[in-house]
Amino acid sequence: MGNTRAILKFVVLILLLGIAGVVIWKKFSNGVPTDYDFDVGEGGKVKIPKSMQINYRDIDFKSTLSEQEVMKIMSNPTLYRRDFGKMVYQLNMDMLLHVGKRMNLPDSLMQNVEKEYRKHHNYLKDLYYFDIIALKDTSSSMYERWYDSDASSSIEVLNEVSAKYTCFLVNHVMTSLLKNPKGLLSVKGNKVYSPCSVAMEEGLKPLVKRLEDRAVIEDFKKSKGILEERMERVIGELATIEIRDKKGLTKEKATKVWGYKVSTTEVEITAISVMKVGFKLDEYFEVNTDTKNRVVSVTLPEPKILSHEVYPKVDKLDVGWMREVSNEDFNDNFNLLRREFRRDAMESSAFNRSKKEAEKLLKNIMEPMVQSIHRGYTIQVNYRGGGVPNEFE
Repeated sequence: MGNTRAILKFVVLILLLGIAGVVIWKKFSNGVPTDYDFDVGEGGKVKIPKSMQINYRDIDFKSTLSEQEVMKIMSNPTLYRRDFGKMVYQLNMDMLLHVGKRMNLPDSLMQNVEKEYRKHHNYLKDLYYFDIIALKDTSSSMYERWYDSDASSSIEVLNEVSAKYTCFLVNHVMTSLLKNPKGLLSVKGNKVYSPCSVAMEEGLKPLVKRLEDRAVIEDFKKSKGILEERMERVIGELATIEIRDKKGLTKEKATKVWGYKVSTTEVEITAISVMKVGFKLDEYFEVNTDTKNRVVSVTLPEPKILSHEVYPKVDKLDVGWMREVSNEDFNDNFNLLRREFRRDAMESSAFNRSKKEAEKLLKNIMEPMVQSIHRGYTIQVNYRGGGVPNEFE
């Protein structure tokens, strides 16, 4: 009987040691098979060389970007075009270096990160620029400042565009560095994510959060000082298209207690919009004469929104007994309607129509005068921005 108990104790001890060994192996190897086989599903396996075995380590993300500089550049990307390219370079390099350090890449590979990124920078900075210009309505900066959202809107656009290209860039650079075109990695360590997730979650997301916090402060300062004194300035504009539109929205805010609505507020707002599209001649206006071809060429800037008035009206305001509506709610709704009017205009043919009307108008005004001086001359209208409509300053 005593021998049987001793044998049972020995068997239990062996089992416990075996379980402990499996737990320890799982913890430190992260379940990577010792023969480096990688399961790709449906019974298939890919042999992964030792160089593809990545051991993640904990490290904090460090950004070299100046928040103040980013705010300045994003306020007008075209004006600061060269600085914009540098900003994109720093942003992407910061994320690539963080991913490389998290993956514990050797120094020999880390030294090649910048070299590998340079292969992509020239086309990426242009993609960033044109996407941001397409999303950012820089002619509305005065309105955005008034609604406390100028800098915040800029950071929102930067985040949207960066998120679009970050995964592509990180995956491409890392697979190139590791000479691994199939992109298969066997990883272990703490906080194991894909290289894309590391860049997005640990790099881009906290960076954008810091920029958003700074943007709130900038918006507050700008909105309070938007008209500290009366301003008068000379303008030279040629408005060729007027767009009138009407929109409305309905908002409901509810207060809940334990999941049940106890008070509801309904707001219905209607707004009419009067928008003028045309050319700011005080920014650029040039007339040249080609005597050989008998042409008078007039060069204009690209068309833009010259003025935009929005007249909101509250059609319904049914305030619940707990009064869930605030001044910020009204401001947000008014600004939302204003943005929708501008978005519709920019997605329409208004800017191309503005060019056609400008050509007709200039020819009607200038042709009789030119013909009286030099018969046989024609008027030709060109655009400074290379023909891309609505590329704001």
